Amino acid sequence: MHSDPLLPEKVVDENTDRNSGSMDGEVEAENQGQIGKLDVDEPKPLDDCPEGGTWGWLAVLGGFCLSISIFGFINSWSTFQAYYELLDIASPSRIAWIGSLQYSLIFMPGILAGRLFDAGHFRLCLWISTILFLAANFLIAECKTYWQIILCQGIALGLGSGIVYVPCVAVVSQYFNKKRPIAFSVTAIGVSVGGIIFPIMFRNLLPSVGFKWAVRSMAFVNVAMFIIAHFTMFPRLPPSAMRGWIELDDFRQLQFTFFVICTVIAFFGLYTMLTFLSVSSLLIGFTESLAFYVVSIANATSAVGRMAGGVLAVKYGPVNILIFFTTIAAVCTYIWPFVSTKAGFIVLTCFYGISSGAFVGLFPLGPLTLGDTSHVGRRTGEQMTFMALGALFGPPISGAILDDANSFKPVGVYAGTTIILSVVFLMASRYVVTHKLIGGRV
Repeated sequence: MHSDPLLPEKVVDENTDRNSGSMDGEVEAENQGQIGKLDVDEPKPLDDCPEGGTWGWLAVLGGFCLSISIFGFINSWSTFQAYYELLDIASPSRIAWIGSLQYSLIFMPGILAGRLFDAGHFRLCLWISTILFLAANFLIAECKTYWQIILCQGIALGLGSGIVYVPCVAVVSQYFNKKRPIAFSVTAIGVSVGGIIFPIMFRNLLPSVGFKWAVRSMAFVNVAMFIIAHFTMFPRLPPSAMRGWIELDDFRQLQFTFFVICTVIAFFGLYTMLTFLSVSSLLIGFTESLAFYVVSIANATSAVGRMAGGVLAVKYGPVNILIFFTTIAAVCTYIWPFVSTKAGFIVLTCFYGISSGAFVGLFPLGPLTLGDTSHVGRRTGEQMTFMALGALFGPPISGAILDDANSFKPVGVYAGTTIILSVVFLMASRYVVTHKLIGGRV
């Protein structure tokens, strides 16, 4: 096997040693005796995990930059939603489909992308994503009709994000074990940074240079982020054999199945508030200028949730921390339509940003925490693909409720209820592992 000259020397050496080794009968017998057991407090790594190192933290940097472009840009959708509504290109519910498409397509190619990663094709995924995402980003500036925006900003941008998202998560996970929640949280902070930068850029450039150059300027930022990712992200472990696109045995582990159901349901309601944040703020007296910045406030405070969630997850377990913060997100979503003062709206936005940020920073840990850590690409891909259903249908359902009721109150009740239901499945997943309602690190 020829080594890649771009790959870190340490990675090549480790792969060679690992491939050349063999198990004796005693080790095989010991391993067979351990099949089916799950240590939720101290997950055992498959190999001598470096817990970071130079290439590990460089991978985190690359993941951070991709998060700025992928989630950061797409999390700025609320500013585009408000702008497109001002243009009156379609009803709010139809416009919301654009945001739902791009967000769901981050997750929908998960099974394909995960299997490609496990088979050793990370660089292929990264190049396809780079070309498709950046081409779509620049083409948004040329869109004039609703269906052009659907194709570029909804489908192409979403697929360009989705083909690399699962591989990005998998690369970072290969360099960390105990410190994995912190590594994921640092990577996810890029979502907050992008969610701050892009709405502010859009708002300030729109009146001075117009829509086309505002979008192109944002696209050039994404070009820089993808370039950094190309030079910093390299898989550490060798490819694994492909047995199929979906492994049904993964779903025989109830803790994993309940967690996947939780994320599907959560995304039916979790991003409803963020989608309509700018529009709803106008109804209580925010100026159009300040309404654009509300999204940046939510994304800025989400960085606090991502980092706090990662630090707390190391001590208490990611599932426990997810239960806590997701419950807060549900309460915020229930309250959101009933807030009538500007100060109260800003405070609620901050709490929502913190709680939703923790969820986004920690949900990728489910496939790693609640099952076998091998085939991380496949398991993560399975979770993401099913989760896409919630991301696809959630905001349009909220938009349809808004169109029918002409009020955000029933929208908040619907979205908050779905988030609470996701917490129930999180608790079920936790119970399968610990066999108790309180106590235990999961």
